[in-house]
Amino acid sequence: MGEAVLDPFCGRGTTNFAARLLGLPSLGVDVSPVAVAITAAKLVSPSVEAILAEARQILREYEPRYIPTGEFWDWAYHPKVLETLCRFREAFLEDCTTEERIALRGILLGALHGPRQKSFPSYLSNQSPRTYAPKPNYAVRFWKERGLLPEFVDVLAIIERRAKRYYEAPSLPKPLGVVRLGDSRDAQILNPEPLGSQFDWVITSPPYYGMSTYIPDQWLRNWFLGGPNSVDYTQKGQISHTRPEEFSANLRQVWRNVWQWCAPGAHLIIRFGSISSRRSSPFELIQSSLLDSGWKIIHIFHAGSAANGRRQADSFLSSKEMPREEYDIWAKKEDTRN
Repeated sequence: MGEAVLDPFCGRGTTNFAARLLGLPSLGVDVSPVAVAITAAKLVSPSVEAILAEARQILREYEPRYIPTGEFWDWAYHPKVLETLCRFREAFLEDCTTEERIALRGILLGALHGPRQKSFPSYLSNQSPRTYAPKPNYAVRFWKERGLLPEFVDVLAIIERRAKRYYEAPSLPKPLGVVRLGDSRDAQILNPEPLGSQFDWVITSPPYYGMSTYIPDQWLRNWFLGGPNSVDYTQKGQISHTRPEEFSANLRQVWRNVWQWCAPGAHLIIRFGSISSRRSSPFELIQSSLLDSGWKIIHIFHAGSAANGRRQADSFLSSKEMPREEYDIWAKKEDTRN
């Protein structure tokens, strides 16, 4: 078995998928159900045929017991598309443990909302950003002002195109990959027991300071996973963004927990930044979080910044923000910690 990899803020599973490509076992942890579901879809290998067969069987066997109503839903989805989505939602809430259903759920999460395409449809919604969910009141005004009615799209055709894109490639390595829904400030959620060894690599990008709405921003995908059909702005289970000192202390707890489950000489690699509206230096924040954590900083690199104007949501924003500098921090596990 190869060196084990941990990502305590796994997000959409980039680290875990990269570990899979390298044939390495990995564990991903995140407080977002959406992040966990998308990561899980990157750790399975069903055939395209099996995914499509499962989709057709669900549409034959399930009837939606609940379809959300209201102005947002009337404008966001064609009625037939929304009914189809609710059939799949019903099935996944009953059982989503097979590789086919895990992959199918991930495909639909990715296609749930996004921009209209000029050639063939790739998304199920009315015109929307694809990275975060449109806020109901603003979205309805946006669609009404532009006369953008929701179009009917062939859901199975979109599933098939995406299944071929993600699962028709040559067979990928199948090392043990695990993803868990939980808060990395709880040390037990990071237990590497199913991997059979301690972690040798921790590669992660924690929430940037000030980016506190990453779960509410995914409210529509969270609804598809069984959450409420409205935006929930509570921040239960999230790292505090109230004050820099509190944010740093929360991160320090994660680094200390990670230290507990890592092998001697393990490496910790962090990509970190902050949003433009926060004055605190991301460089100072991440350095502070590593003090007395059991990790010694070896290198700090400037990682540039996100290119301005590349976000898909720009058409929904009243103004654009200049991105801030990001940093890559390389640290090594010390033998002891304070």
